[in-house]
Amino acid sequence: MCVVFLFLYNHFMSIESKLPAFSKDDFTVTAVEPWFKVKLQVIQDYLQAFLAETAGRVNEIVFVDLFAGSGFYSVGHQRELIPMPGLLALKQDPSFTKVILCEQEAEAAKALKVRTNKFFRGRNVVLFEERPQDVVEKLRLYIPPSKKDYKVAVLCLVDPFTIQYEFSLLEKLASFGYSFLIPYTFQLNARSDFRFYQKEKRDEVKYFVGANEGSVMSANNNTEFYKKLVRSHQNNMLTLGLSVSLSAHKLESKQMDLPFFYVGLFSKLVSAKVIARDVKESAQPQFELF
Repeated sequence: MCVVFLFLYNHFMSIESKLPAFSKDDFTVTAVEPWFKVKLQVIQDYLQAFLAETAGRVNEIVFVDLFAGSGFYSVGHQRELIPMPGLLALKQDPSFTKVILCEQEAEAAKALKVRTNKFFRGRNVVLFEERPQDVVEKLRLYIPPSKKDYKVAVLCLVDPFTIQYEFSLLEKLASFGYSFLIPYTFQLNARSDFRFYQKEKRDEVKYFVGANEGSVMSANNNTEFYKKLVRSHQNNMLTLGLSVSLSAHKLESKQMDLPFFYVGLFSKLVSAKVIARDVKESAQPQFELF
């Protein structure tokens, strides 16, 4: 396991002041805690490192967000507007050849469609208004497979802020050659604690980690439960033949009552450890999404 500690300051620059192109509208946003800024910065660092590693080596670089949301988060009491990863992906330079966004909730999908059309008209963006497990075959149609003289790199973000997705979904996508970026973030606190997941959410844990369920169920506190859950999931990804790297990031949250959270990169196409090293080297002391 490769663990990289990235420490970011608690005070960040305003995104809106740096992004006059993005403006508030009347569509839905998702309210989040300030630490989501840290997670978004980490995601962007991984996007940039993946693009830098694959640019010039492949013909297409595709970004897939399985849980894309509405396009914007609202942070803190002042409701600071910041872009979700799908919009971050569209702003990268070098850019992704194609961006595919999946959002099953109708109101959020409507907002996402309006915002991508407003800010990224003319870009190669595809929106699926379905559950991730229902778009697997569509992804095969929209993303050409790599052939001898035509190479495609796919980075798939899996970030629903829950563990309500099955490992079998990742297994199917891995068979297509996808790489995965997975922030391990979900409700874990005094109310929704390790005992809650071991009892009421046992089936979800089982679907998430598969055969490695036993070690997770033996955890005796939130931190131990979290570490064992991530380790079990990582081991499952290793069985798919993917290279693996984890980075750990400082966390101050009431939703996740832990001192840190993990982000995992999994890939056959590139070295996950090389990407994680590049992310560590590019970490900035201030939060700048673009």
